[in-house]
Amino acid sequence: MSKKVLILSSSPRKRGNSNALCDQFAKGAVEASHRVDKVLLGEKIINYCRGCYACMGSGRCAQKDDMAQILDEMIAADVIVMATPVYFYTMCAQLKTLIDRTVARYTEITNKDFYFIVTAADGRKASLERTIEGLRGFTSCLRGAKEKGIVYGTGACEIGDILASRAMKQAYEMGKAL
Repeated sequence: MSKKVLILSSSPRKRGNSNALCDQFAKGAVEASHRVDKVLLGEKIINYCRGCYACMGSGRCAQKDDMAQILDEMIAADVIVMATPVYFYTMCAQLKTLIDRTVARYTEITNKDFYFIVTAADGRKASLERTIEGLRGFTSCLRGAKEKGIVYGTGACEIGDILASRAMKQAYEMGKAL
């Protein structure tokens, strides 16, 4: 059965390492006949959550930016891939901002399969665990969320460093196995 896959790529670098892994995941998923949409968060306008709670009750944020559309896509997806470069041992600001802005409708992001893609200059997988725990903190707030896989792109600092790594094959295989 074909699934609707939403890839949220938060790298501020369009040709960045985590985005390259997103492309591999997407390639595998498309080859397996799934529908894939990829959102480059760096190209979107997503303001910070103001904590005003104007959204409580209405489910609509008072801010007018690209987040409402992305939230609709998250709710409609069967599978959500969250990808981030790791800066100072945590997710980048673009992904954290997106997570915070889901507050208006996070209770509607239900029964989703989640995959995480993380990249870092550090060559140790253990150095990415704080980031994974942050992503798990978000998904633990969602009813029926299931973590299905993680791609660890270690030792990737400069653009293109990830291309020769085994993480490329892993991302492709994970997408193909949906």
